[in-house]
Amino acid sequence: MARELPGAQDFYGKVLGWTYRRAGLGDDFSVALIDGLPVAGIGALASSLQVAVSWTPYFNVTDVDEAAARIRERGGTVGVGPLAFHTGRAALAVDPDGAVFGIWEGSVRSDWSMGRGSGSASLELRTRDAVTAGRFYSLTLGWEPEGEGKLRLVHEEDLSLLLDGDEELARISGGAVQAAPDPQIRPRWHVRFNVKDVGAAVGTALASGGSLVPRPDASAEPGETGEATLRDPDGALFTVTAAN
Repeated sequence: MARELPGAQDFYGKVLGWTYRRAGLGDDFSVALIDGLPVAGIGALASSLQVAVSWTPYFNVTDVDEAAARIRERGGTVGVGPLAFHTGRAALAVDPDGAVFGIWEGSVRSDWSMGRGSGSASLELRTRDAVTAGRFYSLTLGWEPEGEGKLRLVHEEDLSLLLDGDEELARISGGAVQAAPDPQIRPRWHVRFNVKDVGAAVGTALASGGSLVPRPDASAEPGETGEATLRDPDGALFTVTAAN
């Protein structure tokens, strides 16, 4: 969710090599592409909806009203929506530990993929307790816990994996602290984008008005650890990681 579309497109185009096409949701939306494949969406609605500029995962649901009701019943908050768009309906929500996420009822392109290709993203929820958070998302979004279905949530110690068949879509890890000053360890959904050269991406981001979020290990240079967390010029947090 950006403040204005041209500036966001310019920044991420330089840092991540994205090109863009219209999203079918109006003039304020675009889909980011790598090698012609969609990897992310940008909507310039942060100011009009009075929400922070941020990267937010949207999870597909069959009925956005029912999902919103389940979110409220399970201790979450629906902050915006549901709102109607040309191709579906969406809402922004906050889970009980304060992590923001979206829900979407509507069409989804078959070529939209997660975790595939040189520019695709991975998702991680860092939260207070992975099992408790996994239960919340399972009950509100219909993820099947420890099941045999195609979309299921599997628990491994203090880690939960959301799987589509055998493919990992997202992971939930515990240990986050709500009052922590470090944004990397507060409860939130983190989005990672693959890049060929982490150091080069960091340098381009800094030259384009972004900023580097310091690691707890301040002695490590950007790129030495294989990833770096950045803020875009409007403050949205994201991580670049070395492509496999």
